[in-house]
Amino acid sequence: MDSANVPLFWIWSLWAFGPHPSWVCGQQPTQPHSIRIDGDITLGGLFPVHARGPAGVPCGEVKKEKGIHRMEAMLYALDQINSDPDLLPNMTLGARILDTCSRDTYALEQSLTFVQALIQKDTSDVRCSNGEPPIISRPERVVAVIGASASSVSIMVANVLRLFAIPQISYASTAPELSDSNRYDYFSRVVPPDSYQAQAMVDIVKALGWNYVSTLASEGNYGESGVDAFVQISREAGGVCIAQSIKIPREPKPGEFDKLIKRLMETPNARGIIIFANEDDIKRVLEASRRANLTGQFLWVGSDSWGSKLSPILKLEDVAEGAVTILPKRASIEGFDQYFTTRSLENNRRNIWFAEYWEEDFRCKLTRPGMQPEEVARKCTGEERIGRDSSYEQEGKVQFVIDAVYAMAHALHNMHRDLCPGQIGVCEKMDPIHGRTLLHYILAVNFNGSAGTPVMFNENGDAPGRYDIFQYQLTNTSAPGYRAIGQAIGQWTEYLRLNIEDMQWSGGQKEIPTSVCSLPCNSGERKKMVKGVSCCWHCELCDGYQYQLDEFTCEMCPFDMRPNPNRTACRPTPIVKLEWSSPWAVLPIFLAILGILGTVFIVITFIRFNDTPIVRASGRELSYVLLTGIFLIYTITFLMIAEPGVTVCAFRRLFLGLGMAISYSALLTKTNRIYRIFEQGKKSVTPPKFISPTSQLVITFSLMSVQIVSVVIWLGVQPPHSIIDYEEQRTPNPEFAQGVLKCDMSDLSIICCLSYSILLMVTCTVYAIKARGVPENFNEAKPIGFTMYTTCIVWLAFVPIFFGTAQSAEKIYIQTTTLTVSMSLSASVSLGMLYMPKVYIIIFHPEQNVQKRKRSFKAAATAVNASTRLSQKGAQNGESKDEKPDSLQKVTYISYTELTMVPT
Repeated sequence: MDSANVPLFWIWSLWAFGPHPSWVCGQQPTQPHSIRIDGDITLGGLFPVHARGPAGVPCGEVKKEKGIHRMEAMLYALDQINSDPDLLPNMTLGARILDTCSRDTYALEQSLTFVQALIQKDTSDVRCSNGEPPIISRPERVVAVIGASASSVSIMVANVLRLFAIPQISYASTAPELSDSNRYDYFSRVVPPDSYQAQAMVDIVKALGWNYVSTLASEGNYGESGVDAFVQISREAGGVCIAQSIKIPREPKPGEFDKLIKRLMETPNARGIIIFANEDDIKRVLEASRRANLTGQFLWVGSDSWGSKLSPILKLEDVAEGAVTILPKRASIEGFDQYFTTRSLENNRRNIWFAEYWEEDFRCKLTRPGMQPEEVARKCTGEERIGRDSSYEQEGKVQFVIDAVYAMAHALHNMHRDLCPGQIGVCEKMDPIHGRTLLHYILAVNFNGSAGTPVMFNENGDAPGRYDIFQYQLTNTSAPGYRAIGQAIGQWTEYLRLNIEDMQWSGGQKEIPTSVCSLPCNSGERKKMVKGVSCCWHCELCDGYQYQLDEFTCEMCPFDMRPNPNRTACRPTPIVKLEWSSPWAVLPIFLAILGILGTVFIVITFIRFNDTPIVRASGRELSYVLLTGIFLIYTITFLMIAEPGVTVCAFRRLFLGLGMAISYSALLTKTNRIYRIFEQGKKSVTPPKFISPTSQLVITFSLMSVQIVSVVIWLGVQPPHSIIDYEEQRTPNPEFAQGVLKCDMSDLSIICCLSYSILLMVTCTVYAIKARGVPENFNEAKPIGFTMYTTCIVWLAFVPIFFGTAQSAEKIYIQTTTLTVSMSLSASVSLGMLYMPKVYIIIFHPEQNVQKRKRSFKAAATAVNASTRLSQKGAQNGESKDEKPDSLQKVTYISYTELTMVPT
């Protein structure tokens, strides 16, 4: 049955079968089992004097603190108000106090007593057995109610009282549901609602750096509404996720709490446990945690039902160590302590339940009529004193009971001042007191309460949130106990003050333990969220050339940048080039310098001995051209190592292939000339065309012009410039990434630039092979042949090395070194095989560098034919071709430029 419909059912029952205005026939009327105090204005009171009874029994044992202490606080407040000449002068407050027995349905039944005076029934037809009308005694009119304690009881009672416009002020009900002014418009409370408490607990969790917690709630309005408020506030505020929300049944089965602990361990990272539960459930949760050997695993954050009480943690101190609990800010009322400790069986007869309290508090029995003496373990003497013969500590809500009664008194006082100015006692305008008007005055009160703190209500009838925060510590103080570590301010100030440095956790550690789903990601890692859980994520490294843009995103660095070591930003990629001091440059520079020195030495030698037979026989004009090409080949090494720029890049394009083109154009021209001369000599004594020095130079420069024209066109179509290549050394590990400063020449363009020279080299090699049969006396083709064979081997080795290292991180160094060394080697081969023997004879054997005699082309042709026939004859007789006549064995240098035409 819905709680809103329950009151309607009970009201209907009241009209049909419920208690009537008391009437008797010839005797005094009877009254319900309650405390009644006469006064001009009567207030109702609802207190859990007894605990919930077992099945079939409404009430159980007496509740000393929550029942008797709180109820006596109302009696104490009434005494203080009635004796105060300034508050409600010439008027007294009375009371009708009922026991709720900690059960909502029983409390609802009892509270119907408060509305009996408002129910009008026709009793004209009621007669006693003797025919006389009954003596009717109507109950006193209750203008307002103080109570109840439990939220479930207040909700049930409020639904009835609002129908009769009876205001209600609770001293302990904190369920957020009661803040609904549409449903509970006559309800107010001097304690803050659990929504404030939940806000304070959310602030505590955040202050401790936790973002992943579980909740425990006792079944019922208090526990469930408290957890619901915590979940809602944490969801709205963000930053806190709920791992599990577990409800503790009203009647738990055996082993229920052990299962509960196992469920909590399904999310072991959620160590923080938010608990809205009654004392019994808290104790049993702690016991189950100890049985599971999980002492220190859970970090308890308890609501005001735990507060600073010792009973829930008795003999479970080690499990509860470090528990953070919250309690509405309160103070101990000294006047009440003095009042209550002086209560006795003699001076407190108005409290009809005080005898039960006396027996329970002093563990004795009062003698009653019909009781046998042997049935009493220890008789009460009546001389016992509270606080002297028993332990006493003021119950935590006593302050709020007193404040609730005073709030009602102030509202009545202000109402009387406005409606009955200058009049003594209750005037006509306050007889009867209208509930709606009284409610208006209740919501408008503002005074300092019993603890000196302001008592006021907002538009929903809620008191402002003021909380003390406690932590149970074992080793930080001389004796174990709760220590106040801060103050939680409710939503009206929206901030929390917490002394983190005073907190202490399990084992005495000072460091705040963690209760997080996922640890924070390191720098350079992004969060990959777990679906549906905003506090859980996986950390993924921003790999490659990515950097962390924000906590959820990795972004690629610009092409010319790389991430810094912690991948939080991008930094410029370092620029490298082949330095002069690099080990990769040492060998090429060394070879180039040696080659240049050798070339210069040979040129100087040839110039000095320009008219000697050996120099003349080697073809002076082509030799100088060839040596110029060799010199340029050596100088390209310095251009390849120099820092790239427009000028350097232009000279690289020009001289890279030019030196080789000049060299091999001259060698090709010379080899072709030798070949044509001796081929022509086999056929006739007529010399071939274009063998003069001038013709040879024309042919050579014609071959060279192809290379020069091609380069000039290339320079015009695509002007040279330097570039920074970030892809060449873009290694998988960005720490080793480098930008390469180089000329705008790709590997293919380099090969194309050298292709013409390679073509000349291959052609020259072909002619060298064809001229291999020329007689030795007239043969310069053989050194040229050996030169070309060696050069081909060098360049055949160059190609796989050059292209095989295209993907290497050291590409710039390997390819440059390979290219320059290959070119220097090919130039050195030409230099060594073609000119070093001549220079050796010129310098060390000048006696061989003498003029013999001129031969005509006819004599040369005759010698060629004789040599050919001798070679053929020797081959037929099996003789070695080296066995020649002495006349042919003698070394003779022939100057082909000085061959003359002799008539036959």
